[in-house]
This record gives sequence, C-alpha cells and structure tokens, in this order.
Amino acid sequence: MMETILRFRRRLTDGNICVGASITFSDPLVTDALGDSVDFFWIDLEHSAMSPEALQAHLLAAKSRQVPSLVRVPGSDTPFIKPVLDSGADGIIVPQVRSAEEVRRVVDDCRYPPLGRRGYGPRVPGNYGRSGGADYIARANEAIFVSVQIENRESYEAIDEIVAVPGLDSIVIGPADLSASLGHTGDPDHPEVASAIDQVIAKARAKGLFVGAGMGPDARYAVGMARRGVQWLQVGGDFSYMIVYTDRMTADIRAGLANA
Repeated sequence: MMETILRFRRRLTDGNICVGASITFSDPLVTDALGDSVDFFWIDLEHSAMSPEALQAHLLAAKSRQVPSLVRVPGSDTPFIKPVLDSGADGIIVPQVRSAEEVRRVVDDCRYPPLGRRGYGPRVPGNYGRSGGADYIARANEAIFVSVQIENRESYEAIDEIVAVPGLDSIVIGPADLSASLGHTGDPDHPEVASAIDQVIAKARAKGLFVGAGMGPDARYAVGMARRGVQWLQVGGDFSYMIVYTDRMTADIRAGLANA
C-alpha cells in the first residue's frame, strides 16, 4: 500500500520533475478523472470546505489510480494531522509554519515511536487491521512524506533551523503568501521575493530535502521554478482548469463567429 509514495520519492531522487493538481471539489470523480494526467494530487483542506467523507473518497480514487495523495491540512496541530494519515494519505503539507519547533512537532506527529509520537490507529494504511506490528511501523515511518510550507517572513528567517529538523522530507514554497508577507503582495517576481525563494531552495537542497511549490495554472512560472531547483510542482487545480479552458474556448468561439 506504500509503493505509490515510495515510487514518488524515487522519481524525485532520480531527478524527475513531478507535476500535480490541487483538489478542492468534494466529488471524487475529479480525482479519478485527473489521475492519468498528473504525478501527484495536492488535496486541499486549508482553503476548501471538504468533509472527512469527501477526503476519504478522494484518497480511495487516488489509490485506484496509483497516484500519490499529499493532503494540505488546515494547520499544524495534531488533530489536523492524525486522522488524515489514518485515512490513508501518503503525506501531508502543513501550511504557514513559523518556527523549527513547530516543524519538529509536525514531524513527531507523522512518525511512530521511536522516531516520533504518532498514535497507533492506522485504519486504512494498516489494511483495516490486517497489517500491523513492528514491520508496518518501520515501513510507515520510512514511507510517509512530511512537508511544510515556507510562506511567511518568520519561516523564511528561520529557514536554516527548519531545514535541519530530522525527519522532515520536503519544504514547499508558497510564492503568493511569501510575497505578501515580505511586503510585495501579488508580485512573486519582485527581486526581494525572488531572492528569498532562491535562498530557501538552495538551503533545502543543500540539506538533502526535496523542494516543492504551489501555484496557479501557469506553465511559464512552473518551468521557471523547476529551473530554479523546485522538484515537485502543484500547478493549478480542478476549478482553475475548468475556468481557464472554458474561458479560452468561449473566447475562441466568439472570435471565430465575429470573423465569419
């Protein structure tokens, strides 16, 4: 059951760029439909009113497509993390972290003793009780993908301490919120923001961490981030794909009719 996320890790380690989609709608058919198009799912609980039942359905759809599911939880507290992992998420993305101590608590919540303090109740990951014990714990501690978002001034200024936290797998850049926190709202290309992003990438990669980033449906920006060292990219998602394509198609039809 853990092979999907282990394969994702191997692809990143081998130098592949992975592209994923954000999931915000409740209908799991969205995940099922996009499964052949992406390398991972970024299931968003921070900015969407998704129920636990809807999340579980998305996780099952991702599993059926053999695409890793990374869930962005609402925050770093244990009650946000534990049920998501026990529902079968392959990893988590924790937004708006602000200190290395907070990141240490996140890592501890994601791994079982002796590496962490995760409580034992792996309903889905443990195949509903069919798997468990020391072998399961060792495999789960190895497989779970723990990432935190660097998207405010506090975490940027604490980046040296954050990337040194044992057990952290990846940092994730949030260009929109980071630019706002640095005083340049709506301008992730501002020189101060660009410099901060490059420093975060360099420091994370130097510590052997993977680097991800979240963004809108902008292929140009995604390619630029990949060239700067970002390895996994969430580029738009369900509602933005629908809107961008529909707006473009409608405009093309109207332009064609006007020129007829």
